Amino acid sequence: MNAFYSGTFRLGILGGGQLGRMFIQEAIDYDVRVHVLDPSPDAPCAAIAHRFAQGDFASYRDVYEFGKTVDLLTIEIEHVNIEALERLKEEGLAVAPDPAVLRMIRDKGLQKEFYHRHHIPSAPFFLAEDKAEALAIASRGAYMQKLRRGGYDGKGVTPLRNTDDHARAFDAPSVLEAFVPFEKEVSVIVARNAEGEIRTFPMVEMVFNPEANLVEMLSCPAEVPAAVEEEGSRIARKLAEDLELTGILAVELFLLSDGTLWVNEVAPRPHNSGHQTIEGHVTSQYAQHLRAILGLPLGDPSILRPSVMINLLGEKGHSGPVKYLGLEQVLHWPGVYVHLYGKTETRPFRKMGHVTIVHDSPQEARRIARDVMDTLKVVSQ
Repeated sequence: MNAFYSGTFRLGILGGGQLGRMFIQEAIDYDVRVHVLDPSPDAPCAAIAHRFAQGDFASYRDVYEFGKTVDLLTIEIEHVNIEALERLKEEGLAVAPDPAVLRMIRDKGLQKEFYHRHHIPSAPFFLAEDKAEALAIASRGAYMQKLRRGGYDGKGVTPLRNTDDHARAFDAPSVLEAFVPFEKEVSVIVARNAEGEIRTFPMVEMVFNPEANLVEMLSCPAEVPAAVEEEGSRIARKLAEDLELTGILAVELFLLSDGTLWVNEVAPRPHNSGHQTIEGHVTSQYAQHLRAILGLPLGDPSILRPSVMINLLGEKGHSGPVKYLGLEQVLHWPGVYVHLYGKTETRPFRKMGHVTIVHDSPQEARRIARDVMDTLKVVSQ
């Protein structure tokens, strides 16, 4: 779309989690009315959306009926009803990203085939229909098995390195990806509007929690050579162009020892690897996504100050009403910005918030971040 009417424009979001919550906070500055569909009455968006509709974003009927009430429909989660989006688009509703993009990206097998067709570097892979086929492939080497549909935040992924691992293999359509001898995991966020303008954010470097397979900490700028940064931006731009994307795309990559970059996965929405852009960059990923889908000029993604982001994860052994320990202490420290997602119940490794630390010195930002991780804990009451 090329224009919107401030104050009366109704933007719909499928999904009411923390990504939608932060997106709403940006949309308020544009005087855009945000409507949200989510199955949980306690979703993080419920208290701040202009209109909150309780419903299933995987339901054809719920998505279609919700879509009839808005002027533009976007997502904060890929696992939505594509058929309803396709019908809404046919009837003239603006949908961003395009349903065809969502149909491909939500299926990791189709993702891998897309990379292969478009000469996007990625790890070698096989497709398996069930556990027996997966184990037949795994008998020839070490693989990471990923469910084709439904996996997120470390779920739906399991290593198949030896016979001890084979008992945990998924009995469902999956991708078996050869283990990648990577040195770092990095991410580049790219935005493209309907006019074809493209901007990429600087690369970030990610550290994962080994038990939960979730991002634990990320830093920006990434400590990589300039050539790696340039190649990451090139790959991200090519993906945005090949997809004819309208919106934002997070591109997660493996950095190999020889400096080669391979795409791991992509997400066509604001992403965990871009939270630090709120305080650390001229334009945040949320503002950039909003600009892109509204047909506005894209913002400057440059770094204001080096930043580190840590996820606030529920502590092991704690489930129930949430309590934050050490919050007041960390707020005494310079450059610390706390974002709590409004989730009332915690459980082990659940994302309950994040903290961004900005500092002129990347090394000092990382030191403060480690102190925050040691001090601020998410427990149950």
